[in-house]
Amino acid sequence: MIRPIKTSEIMLLTDFLYESIFQPDTENKLPRTIIQEPSIWIYIDGFGSKKDDHCFVAEIDGRIVGAVWVRCIRAFGHIDDSVPEFVMAVYREHRRKGIGNKLMRRMLAHLKNRGYSRTSLSVQKNNYALKMYSKVGFKIIGENEHDYIMACDLDSIEL
Repeated sequence: MIRPIKTSEIMLLTDFLYESIFQPDTENKLPRTIIQEPSIWIYIDGFGSKKDDHCFVAEIDGRIVGAVWVRCIRAFGHIDDSVPEFVMAVYREHRRKGIGNKLMRRMLAHLKNRGYSRTSLSVQKNNYALKMYSKVGFKIIGENEHDYIMACDLDSIEL
């Protein structure tokens, strides 16, 4: 089931923020404290306090296993102050089952219905999720050494 996050569940975004960091070397993972870096913490700091903060969670058997959220911030995928930036994560044991795709599509539909015309994200170039982002309508609009900046024009996608 995909549903809006409850206020009492917002603290779970700390777990999902850490899960959203692409770590190809599962034997040498980054410490969880990495999310306290200001450039990362911005994705959840005070989440729910701004009008452009939106979040959906995936729930299986009463347990939240994934989350997608957006906010208008100046972070890794920033393209404009009015364009919400995506963050998404699914717990490792639930990945590659279509949950991420469903979360993404739900958020895209929500943003389109709310009148947003565009959304963005940043993804590491070697992240397997790049393929999913492309399938749901994101296109590469910029890059740096390690990451692609992607945008999705909501007016041009079918949901």
